[in-house]
Amino acid sequence: MAVPGDPPDGTPDGIGGGDDELRPDEYRSVVFDEDFVRAARLQEFSAQERMGEHARAVRSRSIWAGGGPAGPRTGTPGRGARQGMLLVLLIATAFAIAVYMGMRNPYVPPAGGNAEPLSSTVVPLAPASTVPGGRPADLYANSPAAEYRVGAAGITLPAVRRTHHFTEGQVVAALSIAKDYLVQSSLDPDVLSGAASRPVRVLLDPGQLAQFDESVAAPSGDGRHAVTGWLVRFDPATVVADSRVRVSGTLAFQELNPEVLEVSTDHTFVYAVRAAAGPPATADGASLFTVRRELRLRFDREDLTARRAELSSAYVMAGPQDCATEPAEGFRPLPAGAGPTTVGPPASDPYASGHPRRTAGLCGVLAPPGAPTTPPAQPPAPPPASVSPVP
Repeated sequence: MAVPGDPPDGTPDGIGGGDDELRPDEYRSVVFDEDFVRAARLQEFSAQERMGEHARAVRSRSIWAGGGPAGPRTGTPGRGARQGMLLVLLIATAFAIAVYMGMRNPYVPPAGGNAEPLSSTVVPLAPASTVPGGRPADLYANSPAAEYRVGAAGITLPAVRRTHHFTEGQVVAALSIAKDYLVQSSLDPDVLSGAASRPVRVLLDPGQLAQFDESVAAPSGDGRHAVTGWLVRFDPATVVADSRVRVSGTLAFQELNPEVLEVSTDHTFVYAVRAAAGPPATADGASLFTVRRELRLRFDREDLTARRAELSSAYVMAGPQDCATEPAEGFRPLPAGAGPTTVGPPASDPYASGHPRRTAGLCGVLAPPGAPTTPPAQPPAPPPASVSPVP
């Protein structure tokens, strides 16, 4: 009996009539395995789903709906789809981070390298008479420093106004940094004793740190590497007998160019000192040691933000001390009762207001308190580095 679909006259001769006679190779290309069906983009709705109004015959299957080649038909992405989705998200995230970091650029390279080296001159002042001795309070009362203020109170800021290219706030910042530098380099007990230099170092422009470190490690009177050009330091044989250092002086500022602000400082520091090995309480054990410091500090806008300074020049006079000693390493005050060691150069008064008389040689004479001194008619320029007697 013929079945529907068979030829009316039966199966032609030479052609097998049973399924078992079909050769699998002839139908391999039209056989759909389970993985192929699951990966199809279109899927037929069930009979119940097609009964609804406006129902479509098929639905689209995206990779997000699951049922991929490696995943079951559970409505969740297959393993391949999940891996692809994760890769896309990672690439998008990396791209977004790269764009954000490029626009924000949170890394600010440290400034430095463009700072000019310090040019300093340190002049020892020999006594013109016997060095007075006594208790610190009595010595101060009988000296020009009697009216000086104590410590940082003697470093006062001037009236502030804006410049052409710097705001009033930036000028105040420059002056306050300059005051900090004076306090740390002239009044810090550890700096004075030589036990520390970091309080000064952290206030310097990075471009000057190498020069500063060389000055501290190997001081030299070459006009570039005297540690006493950067700060006040006493020889280990001397100690400060009274922490209430007397200070007086002025601060001034000017705009050098649209990018640089300069602060000039001119201060006299008076220390009561004594020999480290001597008795601390004897009536005549202490003497006064005076240091006159004229500094020029420069600030660009990065320095103001980072609270640091470029020390461009320093002119220092200090005494009484022997001119035969090297002041580049540290000051060596003459003890109470020591007599004059040098006679000849004009006397320099570190207490005099205005610009002090500058000495052209390696030594000066400390004017006795109250002795008249005649300042030069015009402030002379700092000596060039090639002839600077110290640091």
